[in-house]
Amino acid sequence: MPLTASTAAREILTGLHEVMAKRGSAQVKLDQVVDLIAGKMASEVCSIYLLRDNKLELFATHGLRKEAVHVTRLGMGEGLVGTIAAEGRILNLDEAADHPGFVYRPETGEERYHSFAGVPIVRLESPIGVLAVQHADPRRYEEVEIEALQTVAMVLSEMIAGARLVDGARRGRLRSAGPLRLSGLRLVAGMAKGEAVFHEPRVVVEHTVAEDTEAERERVYGAFRKMREQIDNMTREAEFGIAGEHQEILETYRMFAYDEGWSRRINEAIDSGLTAEAAIERVQQRTRARMREIDDPLLQERMHDLEDLSNRLLRIVSGRMGTAAQTGLTRDTVLIARNLGPAEILEYDRRRLKGVLLEEGSLTSHMTIVARAIGVPVIGRLPDIRHSVQEGEQILVDGDNGSIIIRPNRALTTGFEHRMALSQKRRAEFAAVRNLPAKTRDGVEIGVMVNAGLAEDAVALAASGADGIGLFRTEFQFLISATLPGRDRQLRLYTKVLEAAGDKPVIFRTVDIGGDKALPYLADVHDEAENPAMGWRALRLSLDRSTLMKAQARALIEASAGKVLRVMFPMISEPWEYEEARALLEEQLEWARQGHRKLPKRVEYGAMLEVPSLAEMLDQLLPRIDFLSIGTNDLTQFLFAADRSDPRLAERYDWLSPAILRFLKRVLDAARAANVPVRICGEMAGRPLEAMALIGIGAENVSITPAAVGPIKAMVRSIDTAEVRARLDAVLAKPPRDMRKALADWARRHSVTIS
Repeated sequence: MPLTASTAAREILTGLHEVMAKRGSAQVKLDQVVDLIAGKMASEVCSIYLLRDNKLELFATHGLRKEAVHVTRLGMGEGLVGTIAAEGRILNLDEAADHPGFVYRPETGEERYHSFAGVPIVRLESPIGVLAVQHADPRRYEEVEIEALQTVAMVLSEMIAGARLVDGARRGRLRSAGPLRLSGLRLVAGMAKGEAVFHEPRVVVEHTVAEDTEAERERVYGAFRKMREQIDNMTREAEFGIAGEHQEILETYRMFAYDEGWSRRINEAIDSGLTAEAAIERVQQRTRARMREIDDPLLQERMHDLEDLSNRLLRIVSGRMGTAAQTGLTRDTVLIARNLGPAEILEYDRRRLKGVLLEEGSLTSHMTIVARAIGVPVIGRLPDIRHSVQEGEQILVDGDNGSIIIRPNRALTTGFEHRMALSQKRRAEFAAVRNLPAKTRDGVEIGVMVNAGLAEDAVALAASGADGIGLFRTEFQFLISATLPGRDRQLRLYTKVLEAAGDKPVIFRTVDIGGDKALPYLADVHDEAENPAMGWRALRLSLDRSTLMKAQARALIEASAGKVLRVMFPMISEPWEYEEARALLEEQLEWARQGHRKLPKRVEYGAMLEVPSLAEMLDQLLPRIDFLSIGTNDLTQFLFAADRSDPRLAERYDWLSPAILRFLKRVLDAARAANVPVRICGEMAGRPLEAMALIGIGAENVSITPAAVGPIKAMVRSIDTAEVRARLDAVLAKPPRDMRKALADWARRHSVTIS
């Protein structure tokens, strides 16, 4: 086997080029191709399977029985070949029969072969076949061999498509002339309507084998220079009104554009004999394959950024640079893309961009963060969207429910416009209530604060009508940074937040990373546990990595000079963890004191109750804290042993179940007896019916999303506290079968604003 993937692939590509240039049928050429690959790779078997009628048909083979050609067929997902095609990934096995997906086909005579390696043959981002090699001796194939196979598979896809040997890329949902409703994942809430516009024209790599390697290299160098210039300009010109996390996202994106490892991999692909376009696509396919194997959403997001840059580079080198942003939006637009990078959405005219629909997308993606900042509804996880709509067709976007309607008829459009008008009217009504006091009909004041994680959130605090920031998630700065934020960067953020908040209180939660919030620059904090939410994360990690917490404590102390520093520690299981965290922060206070630095006016310490075990130790904890915050999101999943990220469990528990309400009431009663204020954080407190129930069990302080302030205040101002508490006492003493329905019916009868 040659020493490098480049030389291995180059030798095969040279032979392929000669085969493709000859006269002869496609079948004859494929027979020659498998013989060529087998010879160059010293492989006992080389086979090509192609997708026809949704079956993977053995089209050519060297080493297996010839009579199996056009006879052996495997369904998508069936056997090793079907698994590769269905999942679009590589298999490299020293013992094929040990794989759970292995299927034996006696007509092939493959029983004497043990090792197996296969790669997908991809066209237009979808597998159209599989290229596989086999050996009698059990062994795993070297990385250089797999790289060579992938490069050859890419060139084969051009030949196969040109000969029209396959059905084409796997079809998405068949289009129809009538309305079509699709559901996805709500990423950014809001309602919008507009015409479908595709973010970018699909660049199809038509010529894969290079005639002049150095000329192709120069084309790539020129494209890199142009792309980096574009990114630099976007980074300078991005306007958010305030520097901070969004700027850091773009800086991370810019860092990828200058990544030497990426450009080196493209050069290596050119060395193997590929054109500039094919080399970029080859490296992009490798990135996609890696994305399928990564469970960490943050690492996936870094890969999405790299894929976004690959698309940009491919458009430049192919001369097809015009995205919809460059051609300009002339009408209200719903943008459609497989995915978007954080910089790309900023290229669009915000007056015309009404919504974004993505085949992929995630709640933690950089693009989602930017879209939320500029107020554009986004729905993700719509895998069929690019196959289900044509440019210019009307789309209704319901970002609140994560659904869309394509090609709506007049009745659907009228109904949607009516709901949009009602939504705008409700928003206007809630906006009018925002600045009114959250006081019940019988005079009980309810503290309404907001959850935040960005400097921009603090700037918007005055407009939100909230009493302050009840939960500032400091980890957000860590999650969107390319490198670990040092004390100075943290200090700048915390100072901005406190200055923007003015006289309103801000409660900083110390960094909650680890688990599902892994950081690529802290590889050793990745949690491989089956349920990372209950693993090495939050305060557990911070106490173990004390230098991380010390740097944050110093930044918080310096930012709060002359002000009140309110800090709370997440995911405390037992009081000793709180004591250790508090002692660590007080050590940093002493450091600041000895350094003659200006100190906070005072420090208030709080604990977050998210782990149920802490409720059993409240008699020990409450005398030592200034306030208690209850994180209902994690607490609920721990109480019900139900992962809140698993859609199959979404309806298996309810925040209005008697179990959670009784648990919370017990905590609230204990804290009231100890004269310790309690604040409910999390989604539960931001829903009017649930918030009504919380007030009914004794809650008087909540911290919610800014968008929920108006609806929650409207609910508070419509209730009589004594009546609500009497009702909750009654239903918790003898719970009805359906607590939610019982409370909703009671709210309607008593004219409580819960809609």
